[in-house]
Amino acid sequence: MTGQFDLYGVFLPSFAALALFAYGMFRLLAWALCKAGVYRLVWHRSLFNFALYVTLLGGFSIATNWFQR
Repeated sequence: MTGQFDLYGVFLPSFAALALFAYGMFRLLAWALCKAGVYRLVWHRSLFNFALYVTLLGGFSIATNWFQR
């Protein structure tokens, strides 16, 4: 893998695609957590959301790197 991909003539880093995918998964997970009432137990919702997004992005990045071997 070259670390970038072509999107209609624009070269984007593969990490940007991972970030977008992680954001989509984060939005779905945040919606599910809100419906389940988990946010009532969270002290600081913004920090929790940031940590959740970073965890998802890191996990997808590690998984992608592991599958490229």
